[in-house]
Amino acid sequence: MNTLPLKVRKELDDYFTQHRASEEKKKEILDIVKTLYAKSSYDPEEPVGVVAAQSLSEPATQMTMRTYHFAGTAGIQVTLGLPRMLEIFDARREPRTPTMSVYMEKDHQSIESVRKIASSVREVKAKDVIISTTTDLTEVQIRCKLDMKKLAGLDMDPQKVSKCIRLRNTETLVEGDYLIVRPKKVDLKNLHKLKYSLLESHIKGIRGISQVVVTKEGGEWIITTLGSNLKKVYEIEGVDYTRTVGNNMFEVLDVLGVEAARNVIIKQAKYTMEEQGLGVDVRYIMLLADLMTVRGNIRAIGRYGISGQKASVLVRASFEETKKHLTNAAIRGEKDDMKGTIENIMMNQVAPIGTGAFTLIGRIPGLAGKREKKEKPRRAAKPKKTKKPKKPAKPKKTKPKKAKKPRKKK
Repeated sequence: MNTLPLKVRKELDDYFTQHRASEEKKKEILDIVKTLYAKSSYDPEEPVGVVAAQSLSEPATQMTMRTYHFAGTAGIQVTLGLPRMLEIFDARREPRTPTMSVYMEKDHQSIESVRKIASSVREVKAKDVIISTTTDLTEVQIRCKLDMKKLAGLDMDPQKVSKCIRLRNTETLVEGDYLIVRPKKVDLKNLHKLKYSLLESHIKGIRGISQVVVTKEGGEWIITTLGSNLKKVYEIEGVDYTRTVGNNMFEVLDVLGVEAARNVIIKQAKYTMEEQGLGVDVRYIMLLADLMTVRGNIRAIGRYGISGQKASVLVRASFEETKKHLTNAAIRGEKDDMKGTIENIMMNQVAPIGTGAFTLIGRIPGLAGKREKKEKPRRAAKPKKTKKPKKPAKPKKTKPKKAKKPRKKK
């Protein structure tokens, strides 16, 4: 039990207490948990990053280049295959086909309630309720004939439509089932642009959600949308916000936070690979998702993301833009500590991974069984005797020389 992490031990204790498990049952469950934990752990200094890169990249080469695919029974085309993997790991701000899976609360599982919510979610533009448009150059105005049946189905009338259309420097009038839009200033050149803006005007629903499909999965009604706007969908009464999620990870990051965005990356990458029939251990995807979101935001795997922001100068230079990284490192006076795998391979040194991360000490096989000579300990050198300083010699007494007698002259 002590070999397991503290969180796992607490969960096991809670489970045993809740189910009143016997001692035999406890022992059986503990053995299973320990076996699973041992399988999920890795050896010290194992290069998990290299293994994860290989395990994800190799299956990705077998993925099809199909851009669109009908998601289940919903009938909505979504981007899958290699293009979707590139969207995820390049951290694209806007996916090609943003989608949402909107779940209902238990009190709103009737088909009438679900259809009502679906109609309030789907965006309705002016072109959806206009039968025909006429550009009157003499009066400098645009006349639009409205489809009264569609307006009745949407619980709207021409007056509501005119209030929803908000175009700058224009005035909107209603004459029967006709909608008339006039610019305040006479401008024939921009009349065609005004017509396009009028047809694309938002009238009802949530902006960006162009298609809605209601399906029944697992005994409950689900609304699948083409387009996403989580913040607005969560405000609708009857929507289960605890399960409703989209495939746009940046939108999830803004609305729910970085942990939810990490889960979206994991689920989307796993779903994309499984849809192609490729089995990849989820721990490799989790490792990559952790690396992308470790700083509180989402970083791409590329020159402007993780690969371009590594601490090692040589690793950055080995990926892309070699000259730029080496020049900047020289200007800043950066130092490479050579702690990683790539830089040591570049320098023809043993990489500090696996067995290269340890220093091994052993006996030489040829000396086995032979007597090893014991080295005698060297005697410590005796300290040299310091000679006493000599006393200064006494000055010799010099006798005064006798003066020579002058020679006698003959």
